[in-house]
Amino acid sequence: MRLRHIPEADDYIHQSPFCISNPEEMKGKWSSIFPSSQPLYIEIGMGKGRFITGMAKAHPENNYLGLEYYSSVLLRAAQKLDEMEEKPENLFLICRDAALLNEFFIPGELSGIYLNFSDPWPKDRHAKRRLTSSRYRELYAALLPSGSPLEFKTDNSGLFEYSLEEFKADPNFELTVVTDDLHNDPILSAGNIMTEYEEKFSSMGNPIHKLIAIRN
Repeated sequence: MRLRHIPEADDYIHQSPFCISNPEEMKGKWSSIFPSSQPLYIEIGMGKGRFITGMAKAHPENNYLGLEYYSSVLLRAAQKLDEMEEKPENLFLICRDAALLNEFFIPGELSGIYLNFSDPWPKDRHAKRRLTSSRYRELYAALLPSGSPLEFKTDNSGLFEYSLEEFKADPNFELTVVTDDLHNDPILSAGNIMTEYEEKFSSMGNPIHKLIAIRN
């Protein structure tokens, strides 16, 4: 589905104090924009920002970045942050393509990656566009230090099975957590912060799949 372009989105994002307009210039220097030098986590494909905002509020001991490709979607996240009375100081947003991650970060600069309800790109010819494909896993592996987690949630069983097989075959990662029903797992669901999509799909009775892969 083609997203409707919002003309004022680019200007709003450029002026928002939460949005980083020049992430290329921050490569290797991200700690300088946060009040404290802390582990840095990124959500790729953050949508309207409910998850990453919730993480920033729940974990002040970490710093967070939300990356979204579409400015019209990132606009909503920025507006919500600007309207908050207590604004998180450990969160910034980026409007860029995830394929360019290595232009924004140096190896080892990220402490963890979140992929939530990514586009499944169901056709085989589009497999390389999936955020769990080898093309992207190579980027993640280059940026994550050993022992760092990559967490992936989806309601799409086809994408989840594909991702499971991909991570199993990848020597750069070790699968440590796999569940086909996150919300009915008392241990894994504890502290789980839902995205907008997650709440919608779960309310429809769809089970939520999750995996955690650790950088070897």
